[in-house]
Amino acid sequence: MPVLKKDFHVTPVQLEHAAQLDVSAALVIVRSVSPMRLRELAATARDLDLEILFEVRDESELEVALDAGAQLIGVNNRNLETLEIDPQTVARVVPLIPRDCIAVAESGYSSRESVERAALAGADAILVGSSLSAAADPATTVRDIASVPRHARHD
Repeated sequence: MPVLKKDFHVTPVQLEHAAQLDVSAALVIVRSVSPMRLRELAATARDLDLEILFEVRDESELEVALDAGAQLIGVNNRNLETLEIDPQTVARVVPLIPRDCIAVAESGYSSRESVERAALAGADAILVGSSLSAAADPATTVRDIASVPRHARHD
């Protein structure tokens, strides 16, 4: 089962620690590091056979992630400064992600309808956290949202 280490990874040594934990991927928030450091993190991850989930919030961050070689890109609906969720972020940014990359919609997914909106935007996957842990029946919730069909992004 794939495991994501969700932390504030900003140095190569943190990725080395993630690899020692035998996780599949580590989260890197693009805005938290310089473009040069992002490329360094990407190279370290490749050397460790570790995926990076490059988290972006807007078009300019997406360009920085792509320039660093991102293949797994998370688009976060949550503004980390205000903690407000804007579901239009995924609708705006995901369609810009190249089709050969995996697009992950993040934050604010608590219902089948919200997952369907992410799928219609072209998200390949969603990252669910607090709404799943707060669900009365997590297994039913996972089955419900996992049954939403994907939709291809257009060029």
